[in-house]
Amino acid sequence: MNAHDEKRMKQLLQQALPPVGADCEPVHDLWPALRRRLDAGSIRAPWYDWALLAGIGVLTVCFPASIPLLLYYL
Repeated sequence: MNAHDEKRMKQLLQQALPPVGADCEPVHDLWPALRRRLDAGSIRAPWYDWALLAGIGVLTVCFPASIPLLLYYL
């Protein structure tokens, strides 16, 4: 790579990636908001999580040999 290519690559990287500085942190602490959501009980499993769990249950009942495979991927 010659000097012109290196200069062009540096310029492209500087345009693509924003500078990292002191302003990259959140404005306020996020933990209290998360704690309020957890206490309110608003975090629930969507329907497709339950459908996936039911499908895995049916798979293990119909094909018991698949249990080691499922445990391997946990």
